[in-house]
Amino acid sequence: MSDETGGNQGPMQWKFFRAGGFDQVRLDTGRALMSLGALDQKLWAALSCPTRGIELDQRTLDIIDFDKDGRIRAGEVIAVVEWAGNLLKHPDLLLRREDSLPLDEIDDSKPEGRAVLAAARRILAKSGKAGADTITLAEVAGVQEVFAANDFNGDGIVPAEIVDDPALRSVIEDVIACLGGEIDRGGLPGVSMDKVKAFFDAAEAYAAWAGKADEDADLNPVAGESEKAAEAVVAVAAKLDDWFTRCALASFDARAAGPLNRSEEDWAGLAGHLLSPESSELADFPLAAVSAGAELPLGPGLNPAWGSAMGRFRAEVVVPLLGERDTLSAEDWDGIKRRFAARAAWAKDMPEGPVGALGTERIKAILSADSRTAIEGLIAQDLALEAEATAIDSVDKLLRCCRDLAVLLNNFVAFRDFYTRKHKAVFQAGTLFIDGRSCDLCVRVEDPSKHAVIATLSRIYLVYCECRRRGVEDGERMYIAAAITDGDSDQLMIGRNGVFYDRKGADWDATIVHLIDHPISIRQSFWAPYKKLGKMIAQTVEKAAAARAKAADNQVTAAAVSPKLPLPGAAPAAPPAAAAPAAGSAPPAPPPPPFDAGRFAGIFAALGLAIGAIGTALASVVTGFLALPWWQIPLALLGALLAVSGPSMIIASFKLHQRHLGPILDANGWAVNTHARINIPFGTALTHLAKLPDGAQRSMKDPYAQKEPPWRSAVFAALVAGAVVLAWKLGWIAKLWAVVHK
Repeated sequence: MSDETGGNQGPMQWKFFRAGGFDQVRLDTGRALMSLGALDQKLWAALSCPTRGIELDQRTLDIIDFDKDGRIRAGEVIAVVEWAGNLLKHPDLLLRREDSLPLDEIDDSKPEGRAVLAAARRILAKSGKAGADTITLAEVAGVQEVFAANDFNGDGIVPAEIVDDPALRSVIEDVIACLGGEIDRGGLPGVSMDKVKAFFDAAEAYAAWAGKADEDADLNPVAGESEKAAEAVVAVAAKLDDWFTRCALASFDARAAGPLNRSEEDWAGLAGHLLSPESSELADFPLAAVSAGAELPLGPGLNPAWGSAMGRFRAEVVVPLLGERDTLSAEDWDGIKRRFAARAAWAKDMPEGPVGALGTERIKAILSADSRTAIEGLIAQDLALEAEATAIDSVDKLLRCCRDLAVLLNNFVAFRDFYTRKHKAVFQAGTLFIDGRSCDLCVRVEDPSKHAVIATLSRIYLVYCECRRRGVEDGERMYIAAAITDGDSDQLMIGRNGVFYDRKGADWDATIVHLIDHPISIRQSFWAPYKKLGKMIAQTVEKAAAARAKAADNQVTAAAVSPKLPLPGAAPAAPPAAAAPAAGSAPPAPPPPPFDAGRFAGIFAALGLAIGAIGTALASVVTGFLALPWWQIPLALLGALLAVSGPSMIIASFKLHQRHLGPILDANGWAVNTHARINIPFGTALTHLAKLPDGAQRSMKDPYAQKEPPWRSAVFAALVAGAVVLAWKLGWIAKLWAVVHK
């Protein structure tokens, strides 16, 4: 880390600016950058962030992520700043956010600086710009692409595709198949020195183990065919041990023979299946019929499920060791196991690993061809260009630092880009247009439900949108969380559609899939109680109207299906004879109870009393209100409004003053180190409501405007006239006249 004193310049005088409710460091000079390691990390805005999901060049982030854990940490930021600053004569160049660099700004007084300068000149020469005094990132990228496409590109990885010798190429393919390949600069899988060493060490160990079988006669009970014979023994050993043990138990107790041969119920259960020699149920039955002192039949009498395996056992083991025979005794089986015991112990010592899957013959062929020396020679030839490749990468890294490092620092050490709004912050994914507004604070999220668990602590109204791009392969999709910090939320609901523009200008179809409800503004909280009251009244009226409409429909339906009245002058129809209910039918419904006039009179009386009480209360309020002096009436109205809206506004004010950015970023994997507040003025700047452009002309004539009914004007005029008459009768106008003419 850099010394805080900065050489002979004296102690570093840090500069801070206040934004978001906390002090943020100003990184305006190269000296401030080089002294970053001495700045107390408690003053940093963030201590780590992910390398994915933020708007910064992915290759730059991967270069800074030295330990390749997918996160940028404070130590890695300090290290890359010091590396880049030490290669430049004036570290202030790191603040320009440009991808070009004058060659005379590279500090050639240091060995690494001289190497980078020489590499930059070679890059310019290969780009056809020899003698140029400035190098750009595009020129480096072009040379990198050409260099990476070469057969040998200095990364120490040799792909099989670049090897002309078929035999050697086949060995490299075997190494990749067994141990996996490594991707070289050109994007091809290949082998490195470590892979080659691991493969050939394993192959030599396997060959040494396999060679013991050629030297030890005990490991070859069947001359020339011991490997096949051992495989045949292993395939049936457990089943043979099982059968001979069953026979021994039958000799021990004759009663055991029946159960050991499986019961009739077991055979009956098997009889219902479609059987074949491959049936797993059949393979569970004994190898042959169990009886005391029996010998195992090697032909007819064997369980068909084991016929194939026992046939190989007979041909590969029994005949070579015991000669032709039709049965096998327990003593014969014990002798065979003793003869294969040494080979079984040897087999357990087989080296572990995937190399053995190639087989003994292939491994011996690879080792005998001395392929290792040839492959290591190719790798050494590739590594001879490592210095040149490293120098080219250093030029690329330095130019990326000149372009991207200031961006990272002003979104990591400080949130300067976010709070000054001169540049978009790296965590701002784009702009969401929805419900007549645009939202600038939009972040990418992986899972809205998981993100919302932490993000709700931000006290910000968030909408989570699923964004899709049509017309692209596989229907590209992502999720965003957008902060709503101005306007209202009346029309924001799950399923509402909008358009999201990412940082590259591409447009996405956005659909709300989740909401986090928090106050948006004081204005919204003021009107919220009245909107809720209006909504409740509207719902009540709608329910009442629907009930009345349903009742009317029921009356019409009942009238349509009831018997018709007799015509005038016609004889009344005789009442139908009572018919007995049909068998199994429901009994007739009981007649409706008679009208209880007394009960309904009580109900009407109670309603009258309630209405009278409410009317009396309202009259008292109105009388008291009108009895106030004229100057107290506006105060009384204001007090009534505050009584209704005040609690909502107070709660909203508390939440609006608690809004901060941290939980939104923490839910995405950031380690935000401070309470980055989003106050009301700044929050309003993050969401823009629709408004007409300056100087726009507006016509108020709407040909489709709703026409006002004439009675509304009459009612309004009557109310105004009544108010004037009431004020005159109460003496308010005279009092006001007297006050004005004093």
